[in-house]
Amino acid sequence: MISVKSWKEKGKQLKTDISTLYLAYKDLRVPWYAKVFIAIIVAYTLSPIDLIPDSIHVLGYLDDLIIIPAGISLSLRMVPKEVLEECREKAKSEPILVAN
Repeated sequence: MISVKSWKEKGKQLKTDISTLYLAYKDLRVPWYAKVFIAIIVAYTLSPIDLIPDSIHVLGYLDDLIIIPAGISLSLRMVPKEVLEECREKAKSEPILVAN
């Protein structure tokens, strides 16, 4: 069984990853294709249009729970390691997202 503490840790990690991607997107050392993919993931996340509509109860939310984290993970892999490390440290010390 997944604990509430585990979910909170995953949520905190997700906030850090999103801040890291934001900082990486602005960095000139990140390849253009990584920036395009980051922009697509952000647009999909913010878009009211889903691959599977949320009105289809289980599947509608399941696509968001799979596609968005997978896209974030893939985006982080596209960023060069040295840039990723710098952006992660900066995101941890100066978080961009402050909402709880």
